[in-house]
This record gives sequence, C-alpha cells and structure tokens, in this order.
Amino acid sequence: MKLLEGKADIYVADDKDPNNYPEQMQDADALIVRIASCDRNVIENASALKVIGRTGVGYDSVDVEAATERGIPVVITPGANNRSVAEHAVAMMMAISKNLTEAQTEMKAGNWKIRDAKKAFEVLGKKVGFIGLGAIGREAQKICSGIGMKTAGYDPFLSRERIEGLGCEYYENYRQMLKECDFISVHVPLLDSTRDMIGKEELASMKSTAVLINCSRGGIVNEQALIEALNDGVIAGAGTDVYVEEPPAPDSPLLNARNLLCSPHSAAQTREAVINMAQMCVEGCLAVLRGERWPYVADKKVYEHPIWQEKAKANEE
Repeated sequence: MKLLEGKADIYVADDKDPNNYPEQMQDADALIVRIASCDRNVIENASALKVIGRTGVGYDSVDVEAATERGIPVVITPGANNRSVAEHAVAMMMAISKNLTEAQTEMKAGNWKIRDAKKAFEVLGKKVGFIGLGAIGREAQKICSGIGMKTAGYDPFLSRERIEGLGCEYYENYRQMLKECDFISVHVPLLDSTRDMIGKEELASMKSTAVLINCSRGGIVNEQALIEALNDGVIAGAGTDVYVEEPPAPDSPLLNARNLLCSPHSAAQTREAVINMAQMCVEGCLAVLRGERWPYVADKKVYEHPIWQEKAKANEE
C-alpha cells in the first residue's frame, strides 16, 4: 500500500468476484488480486483496464487469454514465494514421518500409549521424487538433499544432464519414479496435461509405505483416488495444501481421509513471501502503467498486441 501512495486512488473490494463491483471496475486502470478471480466478463467490461496483477506464480483464477486479446498484461510474481512453499512441502514430509498430527490428537485425548504406534520413521536415506524441478522443486530438493535424503526428479522440460546436475536421479517417466520413491512431492502447474496426472492407477503403483505431498495445485492429484488410497492403506500418508474447490467443504471426504495432513493453501503465506509477492506485484503493475514491458507476465505474447506495438513506435519517436 505504501508503494501505491500518491500514485493511485485505491479501492479495496473485500469481495473475491470483481463482477460484483462493476462501477469501480469501469474506470479502473489496474486490478490486483490475491485469491480473487478475474473472468472474461470482468476484462471485457472494464474499459480502462491496462494491467492485472496476481500475487504468486499460479494464475488459473485469471482469464489470461481474454486479457491478452485486449493487450492487458497479467503480472505475476515468480520467485517471491519459492522458499516458503519449498519449506512447507518439506515440513509436511517431516510431520508425517514423525506422525505428529495423530500423536498430538491422541495425547490430548489422554492416549499416552500412542507413542507405541510405531508409525514414525527417519527420513535419512529415504528417496524423495520431485515431479517438477522448477524453482520451487529445486529449492525443496536442496533442503531434502541437505538433510540426507536421496533425491530423484522428473521434469519434461529439463534434460538428463540438468537433472543429474542438481544431484537428482533422473527419471524419464514419472510413473516409474512413483514406484520407487518413499516420498513424492508435486511441483507442477495445473494444465490440461497435468490434471489428474496422479490417479488411482498411479497411487496403486506406489509403495504402501510411501507419502505423497502436493503444495502445487488442486486437481493434479485426483482427490477421489487419493481418498480411497488413504482409507484403504494403499499409501501410508499424504500432505496437501491445495484443493480442487477452495475452500473445501468442512465435511469433505478428503479432509476426513486417514493419515492426511492438510493446510489451507497457506504454503506461500509466510510473512516474508507475502511481502515479496505484494511488492513485486505492485512494482510490476506500476511499470506496465508507465508503458514499460514488465518481464514477469503470464503471457509474453501480450506485447505483440497493437497497443504495445504503438507504444514501441511512440518510444522510438
């Protein structure tokens, strides 16, 4: 907010759907969202809109295609929350390996003998496979390697040499990696190609002692398949920070599945990450409003739009 002082009139909506405040959107030059959605209807009816800011890397809540059609860059904040999300994923691995959630619940209920459940285990020497070795996956891999875990990686955009250079065992096929790892940590965006990439068949192929962590996006792991795998003991446990529907209903079968550790899409909500994301988003939006081609946008093709071609010509003149 301090970065915007004296540079913009600010309207705080306190409503996650901009369709509910069309009057304010009519003359808005910029729209900055965190958890709010921004659909085609909002974009096409906001005649003054020049930029949309989305804190975080994911932008599935914003209709980027509609924005690009109008020459409106969608500013994102890659790198701002890498460490926070990576730490969250590893923290889930540690909490599950030590059976902390059940131990606390049972102890508070008077069950001291939960200490004899024999569910806790060490992570030293265990193999963790990363589906996706982008910035967050690489950060989590460094942490895991640093505490003595073996690491493996699958990423269709990275070569064998690059993955092995990170210190990971290379896998060309993530399904094979699922079969051989003690932990799997998901770090890919939600796309048509990644939706339900871990379903019933994939879960069934994992070790019965394996743990699955998803701090990426809901929908990459099929929720119904995960519920069944946990309740039937197909895998030992799972940690998830993300859901197909957010927030999930309190009576969601997923939240009541056995050996599930869950958090409310909060992996990127550390103090440090929130500050980094907010500042980077505002700086990007202000740069676009000044006519600058800010590099961190969801679709760089937006700069091929006639609006930006005209700006380029004007700058040359």
